[in-house]
Amino acid sequence: MAATMPMYAMPEPGARLAVRPRPASWDAAGHPSQVRLEEFLADAARVCAPRLDQLPDPLALRLDVAIPVRTPLLDQHDLDNYLLPLATHLSRTSGRRFVSVWGTKRHALDSYLAVAEAMPADANAWHGQAFDVRTTAAADTTAFKEQIDQQLTEATLLPEGPLRLHIAFLVGSRRQWPNLWKPTIDALGRLLGGTTPDRLWHPRDGRIVELGLSTRIDPSLGHHVALRIQIAPADTPATARPS
Repeated sequence: MAATMPMYAMPEPGARLAVRPRPASWDAAGHPSQVRLEEFLADAARVCAPRLDQLPDPLALRLDVAIPVRTPLLDQHDLDNYLLPLATHLSRTSGRRFVSVWGTKRHALDSYLAVAEAMPADANAWHGQAFDVRTTAAADTTAFKEQIDQQLTEATLLPEGPLRLHIAFLVGSRRQWPNLWKPTIDALGRLLGGTTPDRLWHPRDGRIVELGLSTRIDPSLGHHVALRIQIAPADTPATARPS
């Protein structure tokens, strides 16, 4: 199974965005948070349209989120909340599918967005903890998270500070792989630590300053999902270089 797991390199930074990136919003339509998100998605689609019209498959996406200097970098601003609405919107408006989605965050003034051809990475270059797990439950159930958590008993809690997390998803043809991102990360409390001792499935994922998500379809899996979870302090040598 290890040889078939999808591994892609993080693309180079792309174009500067005119509109500040916004995370997913669960407020009602017309709420200011929804309006700001729609403005961001429209600007992102404008920036990416020429590349999405020209690039061959497979496709990769990278968003670099600028966080104001006075805002704590490792508290909230979870990268998957920025990437999910962005990748979903671009796929819907362009008809193109991403197999590799990346996000970073840092204290800066400008945010950047790139669409590129997905390039295979060296799977042996990782410096950090790595786990291969498998799930059989629906992503919107507690059982999905429990199955992942139960296979991470050898995991070691990462020390304080920023982290990089890469997750590869091997999925059946009926799975919508973006729906797997958040529940998978929610199950990583053994690695990330929890926000409070009495709250399950609420890890400190604001610590993640580099998030890489990759997928490949294996029709034989049906509704099962195979995952490779790789995590390390952000000051370890960069991995996922082109192979």
